[in-house]
Amino acid sequence: MLNIDLTGRRALVAGVADDGGFGFAIAKALAEAGASVCVGTWPPALNIFLNLLERGKMDESRRLSDGSLLNFEKIYPLDAVFDTMDAMPEDLRTSKRYKDVGDCSIEGLAGRLVADFGELPLDIVVHALANGPEVKKPLLETSRNGYLAAISASAYSLVSMVSRFGPLMRPHGAFASLTYMASERVIPGYGGGMSSAKAALESDTRLLAYEAGRKWGVRVNTVSAGPFASRAASAIGIIERMVAYVQANAPLGEELVASEVGTATAFLCSPLASGITGTTLYVDKGFHTMGMALEAPPG
Repeated sequence: MLNIDLTGRRALVAGVADDGGFGFAIAKALAEAGASVCVGTWPPALNIFLNLLERGKMDESRRLSDGSLLNFEKIYPLDAVFDTMDAMPEDLRTSKRYKDVGDCSIEGLAGRLVADFGELPLDIVVHALANGPEVKKPLLETSRNGYLAAISASAYSLVSMVSRFGPLMRPHGAFASLTYMASERVIPGYGGGMSSAKAALESDTRLLAYEAGRKWGVRVNTVSAGPFASRAASAIGIIERMVAYVQANAPLGEELVASEVGTATAFLCSPLASGITGTTLYVDKGFHTMGMALEAPPG
């Protein structure tokens, strides 16, 4: 039997703050395959996430196939908009939600990982981060600051993470990120520069695969997931319509579930995918293949 075996490997999944999104599903799939999993959580969401875990509110979703619960080796605060703590504005650094978490920059997290686990602490890094403060605005109405914020949080953060975590990877390490088909096709309502950010993410994936592959021997891929009604995706404002449209028109006329993205990502990060890098893997029930709609959902 050909199994995904990640025993003895350590993964960092950046962008987990609840049990309802792709980041959590990826973390769970990696754990099912035997990896130890650390997560990076946005500081304003950190206490809520920790409280949910401590109170057992996520026990059912944390349950693995053998009956045990997914346990995170470490939960780190991470604000991937900032490469270093010095880049964070003083008023944010001293605010209620940030002042007690320590260095939550990307470089700060790299330092914490080395302090906790040694010189080469990582085998897998998953970038499950995206944010566009003006995502509900058409591109024509998006401000420069809103556009650049989307690019910074959703695309450049991957560049910064590969730059700082690449040297911390053990041999045959793997990076993966999450993208969306708006990178290459028009999705009305998915605005604020987010489509541009996803296009940049995919382009950067190819170039990072070359540069980081030659420099550190690591692989870099991205997963283009179909729309999924997570809590984070609710910020788009039209996520239910997006899900219904894909279900009505995809070759496999069914809703995407988060675990399908989780297992596909685990495969990409495993030795079974040792020959795959610089690739965008579609996990969208085949919707990306369609050139004509079959029908529109009611309403």
